[in-house]
Amino acid sequence: MDQRKKRLYKSRTNKKLCGVCGGLAEYLEIDSTVVRLGWILMSCCTFSFGFFAYLIAALVMPYEEKC
Repeated sequence: MDQRKKRLYKSRTNKKLCGVCGGLAEYLEIDSTVVRLGWILMSCCTFSFGFFAYLIAALVMPYEEKC
């Protein structure tokens, strides 16, 4: 088991735009497609709040460290 502290990063490998959904999926240990669909639904149902949340997360979240 990995002893490092679990942290939220943007994914360098599992990304479509900036890697936010891929990084969140890796953090939650679920499929990234589920996270992407949830983010799209949130954007549609909350008058684009999801879009702005994605932009903020893309700016604030660091990329995962290279091994």
